[in-house]
Amino acid sequence: MTTTYAPGSLVSARGREWVVLPESAADMLVLRPLGGSDDDVAALFPAFEKVAAATFDAPDPTDLGNAEAAGLLRSALRIGFRSGAGPFRSLAGIAVQPRAYQLVPLLMALRQQTVRMLISDDVGIGKTIEAGLVASELLAQGEAKGLAVLCSPALAEQWQEELRTKFNIDAELVLASTVSRLERGLDLGQSLFDKHRHVIISTDFIKSTRHRDDFVRHCPDLVIVDEAHTCVSADDTKANQSQLRYELLQKVAADPERHLLLVTATPHSGKESAFRNLLGLVNPELATADFDKKAGRELLARHFVQRKRADVRQYLTREGDGLADDSLAEKTAFPSDRQFKDEKYKLAPEYKKLLEDAIAYASERVEQAGAPGERNYRIAWWSAIAMLRSLVSSPRAAAKTLTTRSAAAAARTAKEADELGAPLVRDSVDSDQLEGMDTAPGAKSDEGEDQAKHPLLLLAERAEQLEGPAKDAKLKALVKHLKDLLADGYNPIVFCHYIDTAEYVAEHLDGKLNGRAKDGKPGWRTTVKSVTGTLSPQQRVQRIEELAEEAAAEAAREAEAESEDGAGAGTAARRVLVATDCLSEGVNLQHYFDAVVHYDLAWNPTRHDQREGRVDRYGQRRDQVRVITLYGEDNGIDGNVLEVLLRKYRQIRKDLGIAVSVPDESSAGVTDAIVDWLLVRSRSGEQEALFGTDQLTVRADELEAQWKSAADREKLSRSKYAQRAIHPEEVAREVASVRAALGGTGEVRAFVESSLRELEAILRPTPDGFTADVSGTPVGLRDAFSPVLGSAAVEDGKPFPFRDTAAVARGEAALVRTDPLVGALASHVLDAALDPDTAGPRPARRCGVVRTSAVEKRTTLLLVRYRFHLTLPSRHGTKQLVAEDAKLLAFRGAPDRAEWLDPSEAVALLDARPDANTDPASAERSMTKILEGLPSVSDRLVEYGRELADELTESHRRVRGASGEIRRGLKVVPQEPADVLGAYVYLPAPAAGGTA
Repeated sequence: MTTTYAPGSLVSARGREWVVLPESAADMLVLRPLGGSDDDVAALFPAFEKVAAATFDAPDPTDLGNAEAAGLLRSALRIGFRSGAGPFRSLAGIAVQPRAYQLVPLLMALRQQTVRMLISDDVGIGKTIEAGLVASELLAQGEAKGLAVLCSPALAEQWQEELRTKFNIDAELVLASTVSRLERGLDLGQSLFDKHRHVIISTDFIKSTRHRDDFVRHCPDLVIVDEAHTCVSADDTKANQSQLRYELLQKVAADPERHLLLVTATPHSGKESAFRNLLGLVNPELATADFDKKAGRELLARHFVQRKRADVRQYLTREGDGLADDSLAEKTAFPSDRQFKDEKYKLAPEYKKLLEDAIAYASERVEQAGAPGERNYRIAWWSAIAMLRSLVSSPRAAAKTLTTRSAAAAARTAKEADELGAPLVRDSVDSDQLEGMDTAPGAKSDEGEDQAKHPLLLLAERAEQLEGPAKDAKLKALVKHLKDLLADGYNPIVFCHYIDTAEYVAEHLDGKLNGRAKDGKPGWRTTVKSVTGTLSPQQRVQRIEELAEEAAAEAAREAEAESEDGAGAGTAARRVLVATDCLSEGVNLQHYFDAVVHYDLAWNPTRHDQREGRVDRYGQRRDQVRVITLYGEDNGIDGNVLEVLLRKYRQIRKDLGIAVSVPDESSAGVTDAIVDWLLVRSRSGEQEALFGTDQLTVRADELEAQWKSAADREKLSRSKYAQRAIHPEEVAREVASVRAALGGTGEVRAFVESSLRELEAILRPTPDGFTADVSGTPVGLRDAFSPVLGSAAVEDGKPFPFRDTAAVARGEAALVRTDPLVGALASHVLDAALDPDTAGPRPARRCGVVRTSAVEKRTTLLLVRYRFHLTLPSRHGTKQLVAEDAKLLAFRGAPDRAEWLDPSEAVALLDARPDANTDPASAERSMTKILEGLPSVSDRLVEYGRELADELTESHRRVRGASGEIRRGLKVVPQEPADVLGAYVYLPAPAAGGTA
């Protein structure tokens, strides 16, 4: 005869306990391990495997723990939960602990029937995390069944890594380089978007008509668009790449049932019409709404969130946000500001002469090329710019450019010459145009330039002779400033414009940046590597991680050598990364680097901000990021670019608190005027070049006026479009609810430290956490840690860092509940508490008796595990779930005459410290008496479970209410009886002079 098990009941099978899920049938049980996640679900057939009803044994009164036992058991239980009963279905199972301000987009999203949002928080605040929170919640609720992320191919692998490691979402990459392999695995007539539930797609690959229609037909019901501003253009812009992306997104957005998240730090892009087009994708009414009126602003507030760092640095304060106490106040450790320093250098005489001769040649070629609008003139113009940019970059880049044919030379018309030449010398801030843009452009443009003694080839030979710090003053200055940064403990990134320059700089820095111990300060060993567009995005990340590992290993070897001979003040590990702008977007570098050196000036100031934003973001340990800008005071280019573009950009950013971009063509007009002035000066001398200076002044004034106008618009928009849909007190309420169910960072750190010490690990404090040597811990814990740390690291006693932040580098542990090591520790502590036969130390116990002055009458604390049946309606049908929660209940006196405490008083008992010893025999008698009386409190436990169910029902309705409408059919029902995991008796401490 087949036994039927109700959903939510406990069964025992395969040597462990399981929760029966609603999907079960008489002949097949769908089970989730007690405390496990949906990923651990298994199907079991009772006809072939032994299944029995599980009874949860009462605590053993002889297995008593110390005063910390209750808190450790509770924390281990809560940390282990992966299917909590609260309204956020995903938060218990993701490997990131969101900041309070990052919950705002999630709360906004859950108030919409179909989620349509534009997330435009400032650089470094965490837009990827915010979008991931919304996506994981919609998937967990069943509101979405599949996910597509549209992004630049350079960012695709990072998105894949973020979704996999932080949100447990495995997505397939759909790129030009992977699509053939993916299509070979399809069945006849099958779309790869049907085969793969979650995908990350190159926007430029999928926008082509060949692939676009198939994607639109089979598009998942949840789409995230990264760098969304690149997918729209202003109404007066001619057809271009943005237009094709825009047409794609219009088709995707046309389905009113599709969830759509647009993500960008720069939604305005300098033009109101482009911003309106972006908003129109989210909601067509927003394209024409009047934001000067209340109705328009309220409509926008439902779909748009935009905050700068100052808005979230100190979020949820008692005074400003009406909190009852400061326990929920949250400060986010962004760097306070960037410290800018502009360092000049003068060209060596030979290099100066080379540059002057090159300018003279370029000037002559441009003058002889005909009228400005003709094909030959435009080819000569782009060749001149390419030559000048490479010469002020490095001698190696100059030699490469001077011997390479100009791309513009293949043009048949002046317009085509502009289309071919401009992308190679302009600094577009479009992330999709970064790939391949760090290759040195060519300058050869006529048919006779292959002759052995052609002027360009002679210039190239001269450039080759100028390599090295002896003749390259720019490189010499870099070495000096890098040593200063390294001496102060910084690990800098050096940004170059061209691959050839980056490789040249890295080659000449290697071995020249080590420092000796001095005045009691340690010396340092510096490891140098380069990352350029010659590497794939994944190889770039690997190269950076290799740099960090090699630098640490080198320092360890030096320290060991110094320890053996007793000399020196120690050696620190330093690292220097030389990179091109292939790293200026997407890759987060704040864990490894804390200073930026602009070796080559970008001709668009937004590019500098993007470079600096790679390290100046959440998770940066430095309070201040240093920025050094190298510029040549006598090359005729750098000084003007710095003064007219970069310094004004910084000032506006400082005044406004955010970066304000101007259209690419505006900054291009300034740099064109600089080149014009240089060429005129070469032909006519300084006096006649005054006209060129006047033109530069006019262009600079025009740019400044546009910038001021853009800044004024941005100030107005920040005020007009401020996030007002979700109030701080609403966020505080949900944050309090989440922390009450899952625990906060403070509880996690206390649990990890106490448990590891009890398990005989060796802990050493660090400025932002501690390190742990777990080689002496029980074998069960070492086995659990080995998959994450590696067996060798565990057994060899290599200290492993735990950090007080969710933003950690690979190879570090975060003191958050979902970190793999924290989870493994919680499982070990919980399993050891439930199994008295576990060998080795057992930090948590199910029983305890404490004598303390915190109580005046015998008080009993119960740790109770509740299970709930959740019925959650969604547009895809009703979803049945079983969830868990852990609660503390306390009563005074005997169980049959219990005086129940307020829940907050029960939690406060965890902090009660023992004030007197307790006789073991007496403690066992007290514990036995309480446990024998627990049946008397079963009615209260059932009643409290029903109260919790009512609270949870209201919480779900509050968070999921769409436009104020409460969803019908939502229900939370407790599974009875609840499990008493722990019972702890607190006895009054004896009066002074008395006995226990």
